[in-house]
Amino acid sequence: MKQEIGALLHLDIDEIEPLFPTKAHQFLVAKAAESINLCGGRNWIPLVVKQTGESSFVAVANIFTLAAVREAGLRKIWCIVANNNEFVQQSSQLLTKEIVPKVNLTTASRDEIKLALDYLVNRPINPLSGVKVALALDKIANADRQYWQENLKDIVALKCGITNGKKLDIFKEVFYTIPEIRVISNEETESPDDLRTLTTAQLKKIARERGYSGYSKMKKAELLILLADINGS
Repeated sequence: MKQEIGALLHLDIDEIEPLFPTKAHQFLVAKAAESINLCGGRNWIPLVVKQTGESSFVAVANIFTLAAVREAGLRKIWCIVANNNEFVQQSSQLLTKEIVPKVNLTTASRDEIKLALDYLVNRPINPLSGVKVALALDKIANADRQYWQENLKDIVALKCGITNGKKLDIFKEVFYTIPEIRVISNEETESPDDLRTLTTAQLKKIARERGYSGYSKMKKAELLILLADINGS
């Protein structure tokens, strides 16, 4: 039977499969199970599920509660039925802190970037250490982020405290980008002879605007080879 969206149901545990396993330590699961039994076997914070069949459901949020109810040895669990909308699922997981919010650097405002950086720097677990929010914010907000590649290595060239390795990995937990397709202007389609007249700094600027990564430490000869790939094609 099709269940009404938003309905509070007391479902059999066997009818529910988790969308993903909980990452909570077994100690937390066991103690939560004890508390549920002390409350008469009722989970006062319901599981969020979506219906996948006549009598089958997938738990999409608050999956820790499902693990705790199973640990408690109960056969039924209180659930709220959600629809199949991906934004409903995402919102539910954000509210239960099962996923971290994401920020698209291609379109993000300065305030969005500031809040996200502040979160990464000040969170208690695995913080983005050694990064000054004000300095990083200025450099990121003023960069041509719409052309950054998906690996986000362009940020390393900004010298804002975010380096390759662990710091970049932490940065990518929150930030991502969807690069825009860049229309090459006449100025940028100069011949190799024209490019040779430019300074190293000017060549690096063109490389950055074209969305290249790894150019920051290149010498002039290497930059000419890199930029000639498009000019010669």
